[in-house]
Order: sequence, then structure tokens, then C-alpha cells
Amino acid sequence: MNASEEGCDADWGVQESDKLFRFVVNGVLLNCIGAGGLLGNALSVLVLSRPQMRSSVNCLLVGLAACDTVLILTSVLLFGLTAVFPYTGRLRFYYYHICPNITPYAYPIANAAQTMSVYLTLIVTIERWVAVCHPFRAKALCTSSRARLYVFGTATFAFAYNFPKFFEAEVYERVADGEVVYCVKSDDSFRTEAYIAVYIHWMYLIVMYIVPFTALAALNACIVKQVRRAQAERARLSRVQRREIGLATMLLVVVLVFFLCNILPLVTNSFELFFENQLEQLDPLVKTSNLLVTINSSVNFVIYVIFGEKFKRVFLKMFCSGGIWRRGTRESPEHTRDDSFASCGERVSLRLARNGTLRRSEARAHRNTVSSASAGSTNRARRSPCPAPTVYYPAPLTELTSASLTADTPPPAAARWNGHSRIHF
Repeated sequence: MNASEEGCDADWGVQESDKLFRFVVNGVLLNCIGAGGLLGNALSVLVLSRPQMRSSVNCLLVGLAACDTVLILTSVLLFGLTAVFPYTGRLRFYYYHICPNITPYAYPIANAAQTMSVYLTLIVTIERWVAVCHPFRAKALCTSSRARLYVFGTATFAFAYNFPKFFEAEVYERVADGEVVYCVKSDDSFRTEAYIAVYIHWMYLIVMYIVPFTALAALNACIVKQVRRAQAERARLSRVQRREIGLATMLLVVVLVFFLCNILPLVTNSFELFFENQLEQLDPLVKTSNLLVTINSSVNFVIYVIFGEKFKRVFLKMFCSGGIWRRGTRESPEHTRDDSFASCGERVSLRLARNGTLRRSEARAHRNTVSSASAGSTNRARRSPCPAPTVYYPAPLTELTSASLTADTPPPAAARWNGHSRIHF
């Protein structure tokens, strides 16, 4: 079941129990969860990019799903597949030839994806904090163009911060069973003691945990307080406000899962900082931490389906009604009004424009009906014209319309409209 000869330095002296633990945690669980996460993130991108789902927060969630996908792929390549050979003896070529040559590039990309995932989660929380606690500023701050700019800025920061990691590892050759194999080790000339203490330990602890965790805790405390206050006054909330509260609740679950899956990595990194002489004892915790990070990147689709009513409805329409396979059909823009994740300003302006169009359409239909009825009844006696003008838009009652409403002849439907009924579309 084991390799015939230990080729790399990292394979020397590893106990069978450690190989089994690594195989179960990384080789089985991480690979299976990662496969499900790749499928879930792909479905999330498909649903969130639909025309009726376009909004600022959904643009951020698409970027989050993309970086989570990259993180899952690199985790499977670096940790999942490499855990198979030491215990089963399979995937030897990948273990000794492919993985060592991609590790110097996949490792910094994985760290950049993790950094981007952490700060996109923070930006999504900030966006929800603005929408829930400062709704009048949401029109200017929570827009799709700004969301794309935030995603691009976060990606730039993530790659800039993790750029030194491209120089941390080096590949060397070794002969095992008469075959030249490749192994990876840290570049000691680049990883000096000062570099390890400042960049790897302290900066990583501050940038990846202290700053985002503190900000997430404070912002979500404000959101929870506002949600509880809104729940007490739910009967007086508008439909837009109820949607914003519901979306904030769903994203609170996303942040809660983020906290739960990153607490153990925070603990292990803190132990590595203060107890460097006991790193071998932390190896099971490090492998479990990698599994939890993969779970955090894979579970968002499940959260969207459970807590996102609009997401679930669009997903079922796409994949259970054959909507994604239809060709030549165009998504109705009227669906954007129903439980949309868009910002308040964009949604209200769109609604007013459509209501005006509908009222003009109703007015034209009314005129056509009146003209058709008059043309088809030439033998009937012509009625005296109604003293009240035909009203197509909401207008306050005047003396003339008040007189028409008290007349014996019933006024047209447009004149009877009281200005308070809603047009559903």
C-alpha cells in the first residue's frame, strides 16, 4: 500500500497513522467536497449572472464564487491528489512529476484566491450594512459598476500581497527506484528569519484574520441590530425594505459559516507564530484547517438555495423547467422587480418608468375600445359626452371630476381610478 521508496525529504519517517489520516481528510473528504463545491459555484455563477438577477451584491457574489472556484482547484491539486499516493501507492506520476512543478505557481495563486475570498466577503458585508443601516446612500454606493470596480481592486490587492510567495519554493531532483523524481522545498535564501517573522507570521495574522474578522464582527453586529428592529416593525416595512432585510439575513449566514470555518485556521496560525518548536504536533490541525477552508468555499451555493428565495426560484426555473435550454427567448425585464437584489435607487427608477409605460398602454387600449364601440353602434342613439375628461395618470380630484362622479351616468374606468390601486406586472 505504500511507496516502494521514500523519494523526497517530506516522505521520510511518516507514520502509517499519519498517512491514513491525510488520506481520509485530504484524499477523500477534501476531494469529494471540492468536487461538489466546483459544481455548486458553477451553478451559482450561472444563476447570479441571469438578467433578472443583475445587481451590485450579485456582482460581488459572482466574484466570490469565481475566487472560491480557484481556491478549490488549487486545494485539490496541492492537498487532495497528493494525499492518495503515500497511502495507496497510486498517482505516483502526479505525486513526483506534475505536482512538484506546479506547486511554485499554484501555492501563491491559492493564497491570492483565499485573500480575495476573505475581502470580498467583507465587501459584501459592507454593501449590506449600507443597504440596511443607511438606505438613502445605497443608490449612490451600491451600484453594479462600483461592484465590478471593487472586485477588480480586491483581485489586484490579493495578487500584490501574495506576490512574494512566488519565490518561496524551489524544485529539486532526486532518484527514487532508479527514476528521477521532483521534490519541493522552501528557498532558504529567500525565506530569511526576518521574512518569516514579519511577512509569513505577523502580516498574515493581521491582514488575513485580525482586520477582516474585526470588521466583519462589528458590521454584522450593526446589521443584526437593524434586522431585529425591522422584524419588530415588519408590518410597516415596504416591499423593498423587506427584500433588503431578507437578503441581509441570508448573507449573515454566509458570514457565520465563514467564521466557523476559519476559526481553526486562525488558531493554527497563532500557534505557529508563538510555538514554532511544536509544528509537527500541529500537522493534523493544519490538514483539518485546509479541509475547513475548502468547505467554506464550497457551501455558499447551498446557503443561497436555502435562504435566497429569488435565487431558488430562478434556479428551479432554469434547471427544472428547461429554461436554460430554450433558444430564441428573451428574459422578461419585468422579472427584475420581483425580489430583486438590486439597489433601491436602480429598482425604483426602473419601476416608475415601467408604470408610466403601462399607463400609456392602458390609455391607448381604452381609446381603441371606445372608438370600436362607437363605430359598431351606428344605429344606437348617441350619448351626450361625459363632462369629465378622461384621466390616464394619477391626479387629484377636481371640481369637474367630483361632479362627474356624482352624475347619474357612470364615469369611465380611468376616471373612477382613485390613485391608490397598484398595477401588478
